[in-house]
Amino acid sequence: MDGSAPTRAPARMRAWRTRGDGHEQLRLEEVPTPLPRGDEVLVRVRACGVCRTDLHVTDGDLPLRRTPLVPGHEAVGDVVAVGPGATGRALGDRVGVAWLGRTCGSCRWCRRGAENLCRGSRYTGWDEDGGYAEYVAVAAPYTYLLPPATDPVQTAPLLCAGIIGYRALRRAHVPPGGRLGLYGFGASAHLTAQVALAQGVEVHVLTRDPDAQRLALDLGATSAGGAADQPPVPLDAAILFAPAGELVPVALAALDQGGTLALAGIHLSDVPPLDHQRHLFRERTLTSVTSNTRADGEELLTLAPRLGVRATVTRYPFERASQALTDLAHDRVSGAAVLVP
Repeated sequence: MDGSAPTRAPARMRAWRTRGDGHEQLRLEEVPTPLPRGDEVLVRVRACGVCRTDLHVTDGDLPLRRTPLVPGHEAVGDVVAVGPGATGRALGDRVGVAWLGRTCGSCRWCRRGAENLCRGSRYTGWDEDGGYAEYVAVAAPYTYLLPPATDPVQTAPLLCAGIIGYRALRRAHVPPGGRLGLYGFGASAHLTAQVALAQGVEVHVLTRDPDAQRLALDLGATSAGGAADQPPVPLDAAILFAPAGELVPVALAALDQGGTLALAGIHLSDVPPLDHQRHLFRERTLTSVTSNTRADGEELLTLAPRLGVRATVTRYPFERASQALTDLAHDRVSGAAVLVP
């Protein structure tokens, strides 16, 4: 934090907006600064991660819920205004803004602690304007209160890549000391690998990107090979981060009996037919990951510093958001991309 006192937000701000017509059509525009309504707070964005889901939003793989839309859901910033019904957050608080933007709080899923499955859920950077802007208005109860000295650039990737990877790791049910395969090795996987390694898991990475393979080995992975390669040992669990449905049977075939494959992404291309004997028999499990709960985020944000998890970050000036998405689309980002003002 720069130590300066909160300042009044200007009447207008800069924001990148999309109409779902391709990431190269992202437009930097001057728009009215939002006013926090009800339980919302207004956050001055200090850094915003660039997530593959942003590509799916800007490219129309995930149809826009509103248009035009400001994408971005890995923002860290400071509260500069508080809505009339907001509690628990105060001016000057450093907060994290994540993908899960709001839930109904009353359905059977919310009541049982599975708010990630709430059918009334709304998402930052999809239903509501997100963090590719100088300011963002968000529901205070869905922000994460961070220590004042939190590094915005290091923390931003944790708010989606980290949280979703953490939930996927839990859904994969890796046994203690087990063997975990990670298919794809971008922002989420390189954070998840660090958590798994710190917990004593043997990690094997399968990715087409040579730079990502080298990063995986540098972080402590036992092996790193091509996405369609067979790992050197049968896997107890695997997580598919790449949005490539054709890798589902590949990853299932790499599982040992009783193993689990977790699909981490919100978007996946078509999955080829599966062979029961080869891919599913002997109690192999195929499961998906849908968003996250706030509890997932609290746990990950508590664990990450204790386990020494650090994001490998490529910084982009705010003015180069479109370039950051293009680089991500072409696998030119090692680790995580982060927009900084």
